[in-house]
Amino acid sequence: MKRYLGLKRAFSLIDGFKDARVLVIGDLIMDHFIWGKVRRISPEAPVPVVEVTSESLMLGGSANVVNNIHSLGGRASITGVIGRDDDGKKLVNSLKAKGIETNGVVVDAKRPTTIKTRIIAHSQQVVRFDREKKDALPPEITAKVLSYIRQAVRSTDVVVISDYAKGLVSEALVHETNSLCKKAGVAVAVDPKVEHIDYYKGTTIVTPNNLEASQASGVEIVDDPTLHRAGEALLSRLGSAALLITRGENGMSLFEDRSDIHIPTVAREVFDVSGAGDTVIGTLSLALASGATFTEAAVLANFAAGVVVGKVGTATLLPDELREAVVNGLKVRL
Repeated sequence: MKRYLGLKRAFSLIDGFKDARVLVIGDLIMDHFIWGKVRRISPEAPVPVVEVTSESLMLGGSANVVNNIHSLGGRASITGVIGRDDDGKKLVNSLKAKGIETNGVVVDAKRPTTIKTRIIAHSQQVVRFDREKKDALPPEITAKVLSYIRQAVRSTDVVVISDYAKGLVSEALVHETNSLCKKAGVAVAVDPKVEHIDYYKGTTIVTPNNLEASQASGVEIVDDPTLHRAGEALLSRLGSAALLITRGENGMSLFEDRSDIHIPTVAREVFDVSGAGDTVIGTLSLALASGATFTEAAVLANFAAGVVVGKVGTATLLPDELREAVVNGLKVRL
């Protein structure tokens, strides 16, 4: 296998995370986990009965992207929208407790804070239910978000757009953000939703998963030739500098102008993929802010994803965990 990233270079980039400044724009979500055990099937319906043992709240959506950046040592700021409710207060308090600045969090009294509840039994997700309002934001709320973006871009190395299709990300918001970033020489990395794919034209790098890339390109990815066609078609459609397709157990594929590389997975065990895309875009943005090439950033993001999918819940990782994954991965893979 070709050596895309050496150990010394990887450690240098990770060391640079502490000086990286990343602005995250996206849908703020609270992840609610109900943990329990299943010992029997309900007599009322053919469903498992979960005996609840504990509950936990974690930062989700774009808040989890910020949490990943913060956990890896980067300096993160965030803008997004919450409701005027207890879940919104808990989200803001969770960010503040980690030392993450929340001046960009905007309150919309007419919508609830998005919360996803997952019931987990024996390390497996049994069911998920969402409480949310996904219609477009009113103009006055979007204006507040854009006002924060205009101010924050001046002191940012990379901007992340974390699109969960909960109402924040619009074509106008992406266009304005991308225009501001181009003028400031700031890269824009996007974790996309298929229904918004044309919003991201001209951004720096877009990171769809395998299914999203298939749907957005119109090419069903079933093998290497169809992967190549899908990647080339989507890169051409977007006009981005790069496209990173995350492919689960098949690793990642990075497409740039007239070239593509394939990075095999480094995950040892997969317990939960919740939030893995947040880890990918968070690590990728930190690496780019630290001076990495797209290839180097993708390799580091791949190592980071391999760590978090081995944890249950919406997980993050520390710099030392990433360093350990790099050491172990380079020994095994290269």
